[in-house]
Amino acid sequence: MRRLVIRFVKDQSGATAIEYGLIAAMVAVGIIVALTSFGGSLTSLFGSVQTRAGGAMDAATGG
Repeated sequence: MRRLVIRFVKDQSGATAIEYGLIAAMVAVGIIVALTSFGGSLTSLFGSVQTRAGGAMDAATGG
């Protein structure tokens, strides 16, 4: 019984999985915060890119 308890205490496989889960959760929260903070700027940036790409396509095709 004592060996079983010692082996259980030394086992780190579950702790590693929990650590990776916590790291993934922190990365996800960071991404959500960044997208929320810069959402308006990103929308404006991609709108500008879309407008310029559309203009370039029109110029290239003569339309």
